[in-house]
Amino acid sequence: MRIISMAGNKVETFLKSELKKKNALLFVLIDSEVSNLEASAKLAKDVEKIGASAILVGGSSATDQIEMAQVVKGIKKVIKIPIILFPGNVTGVVPDADAILFSSLMNSENPYFITQAQALGAPSVLKFGLEPLPTAYLVIGDGTTAWFVGSARGIPFEKPKIAAAYALAAQFLGMRFVYLEAGSGAKSSVTPEMVKTVRHMFNGFLIVGGGIKDVKTAQNLVKAGADALVIGTFLEKGGSLKKLQEITKAIQRSK
Repeated sequence: MRIISMAGNKVETFLKSELKKKNALLFVLIDSEVSNLEASAKLAKDVEKIGASAILVGGSSATDQIEMAQVVKGIKKVIKIPIILFPGNVTGVVPDADAILFSSLMNSENPYFITQAQALGAPSVLKFGLEPLPTAYLVIGDGTTAWFVGSARGIPFEKPKIAAAYALAAQFLGMRFVYLEAGSGAKSSVTPEMVKTVRHMFNGFLIVGGGIKDVKTAQNLVKAGADALVIGTFLEKGGSLKKLQEITKAIQRSK
């Protein structure tokens, strides 16, 4: 039996409860266009065992809605932790997940990714009974898929005050989550200085992803104030579950 009921804000409550117990959380991103159905389900089951708190399904270039729906349905059968959709577009809104990062790419130069895609996707979020997690999605740096597809005006890694200003604006707009994204396969991760600066300004749930490949990087981001780290490409490119377990244990005792 699944431990998460999908009425109200159960997933958000669960994540905050986990955060109190674990200090920092691991989210594993599964790109439905990279992993097949069987591999996705096995990976989700494996990372749940080593302490992941949620599975994100989606990605900036995921466009096959039917395939994504099948992946979500397959994963749901084998895990108890929440499945959270991480859509790059309206095609990323599918049934059977527990929640969705209902995100605005605030530093996009294309209004479509700031509000229009959200308007087009909102009726499906309601229809599918997904719990919306109001999220400011900020692309840091450039040259990644998220930067290209989202027409982002990437925030320079060395300009943490700009990221903090966006995060504060997000808070004032009522968003309870901020996601600092270096991008899938990023050469470097968001800097601890940026995380610390954003943490100082933003009173909400802070997610950091992109380029996190080792224990030291993960620990430094958590010590700087990250509430959850997202890891995906590391596993897609052959990173071991043992290494991921080391990262998970390290961040859960870093703060």
